[in-house]
Amino acid sequence: MHFVVKFFPEITIKSNPVRKRMSRQLADNLRKLMRQLDDRIKVQKDWEKIDVIAPDAVSHLSERIEEVLAHTPGIANFARVQQFPLGDLDDIYQKTLPIWGPQLAGKTFCVRVKRTGKHDFQSLDVEQYVGGGLNKNTDALGVKLKNPDVTVKLEVRHDKLNVIEELHQGLGGFPLGTQDPVLSLVSGGFDSTVASYLTMKRGIRTHFLFFNLGGRQHELGVKEVAFYLWEKYGASHRVKFITVPFDEVVAEILEQVDDSYMGVTLKRMMLRAASAVAKELEVDAVVTGEAIAQVSSQTLKNLSVIDSVTDTLVLRPLITSDKTDIIRTARAIGTEEFAANMPEYCGVISVKPTTRAKMEKVEHEETRFDFTVLDRAIGDRVMQNIDEVMTDLGEDVPPVDIVTEPGSATVIDIRHPTEEEVNPLELDGTEVETIPFFRLSTAFQKLDKDKHYLLYCDRGVMSQLHASHLLDEGYRNVGVFRPVKPKH
Repeated sequence: MHFVVKFFPEITIKSNPVRKRMSRQLADNLRKLMRQLDDRIKVQKDWEKIDVIAPDAVSHLSERIEEVLAHTPGIANFARVQQFPLGDLDDIYQKTLPIWGPQLAGKTFCVRVKRTGKHDFQSLDVEQYVGGGLNKNTDALGVKLKNPDVTVKLEVRHDKLNVIEELHQGLGGFPLGTQDPVLSLVSGGFDSTVASYLTMKRGIRTHFLFFNLGGRQHELGVKEVAFYLWEKYGASHRVKFITVPFDEVVAEILEQVDDSYMGVTLKRMMLRAASAVAKELEVDAVVTGEAIAQVSSQTLKNLSVIDSVTDTLVLRPLITSDKTDIIRTARAIGTEEFAANMPEYCGVISVKPTTRAKMEKVEHEETRFDFTVLDRAIGDRVMQNIDEVMTDLGEDVPPVDIVTEPGSATVIDIRHPTEEEVNPLELDGTEVETIPFFRLSTAFQKLDKDKHYLLYCDRGVMSQLHASHLLDEGYRNVGVFRPVKPKH
């Protein structure tokens, strides 16, 4: 298998040193990600493109390779190609015929060629010669230059011919790690997850900060969606997940602050804590999912008052976005189901929240707040590597039975639907059910209690977390299926 990866256009217009740095970073990122699939997959970079080459022995990984390429920032598009040494026009036609000929039956087509380098022919010459040959020697309906059913795409690059089998859109953006890191405030809802995705897409290494307002299930839910975002769009770089216990801060606000200023005060406390964590991580900016006028605390006046508590730069990628656009993006990146099923805990609800906070008023309200409570919350923060975050199951959770063979048990594939679709789990002689992890808690209640179930996911992290949670809920007919990976 051979994939040709094209750089996002904004990379190609940079100065030569910046372009070299960004293209080198993208190649390094792809090497790390491909190594996780199989270390026989090679990544080679030149000035114009990146080649990802996999031996025939790993052809079963083709869809997973495409999945990685489709979700790695910095890629404009990528093509699955068959590459040949460049010959004359007839040789180009002979190489194209067996690949594209069968696909043209009963369809109109045209041939499009992109050419780089010095040759004794023009792109149009190739298009006419190959197009004429395909029209004459296949069951195509004929050549149609405008809006054909099929476009046969070829690339002539110096002394190489690429016959493009499939062309896919990439994520765009900049390679992860080419920009300074940020700290993203995440609640697990639509807004904060989309905001985090946008910073990652722009090449920004994005750490996650969660303020726990008192709900254990909310914390687990946020860890799940943060892990999902990192694994899907940012796994080339390790980041941190930080939890700050904020229930005592909320209690202090409820007791000491005027009702109309509770929301603004809570956001100011969060920003103070976020700035302290950012300083510890040597991060210069924090990210929020706020959008103008979406809720009462997000008016320009209120945001100005909130931001005044810190010198840390606050980035708001969604500031002018409509909620429908945010939800549409969440659906596209796979976080909509997380947000819709998030067991969010509401700590501060004002009856009449102010939309035009006054600085002197909020400062007066905060004089009654005991800041040792905030300092204690910051001091009690828990900082973990994102790839280890889901293994934190708590001291009182029963041990999970992990097996490598399913036996007579029913295996439940709990992966995200997009993962399951790309690489479906098939086990000979074993019943397999598909229940996404964000629906598992509700769905498990309806399963046959006399059956034994084994949860499955690719890395065994999500499955162990949810098995532990079900055991904690009192179920005893659940374990984890972790098959032994074949050696090569």
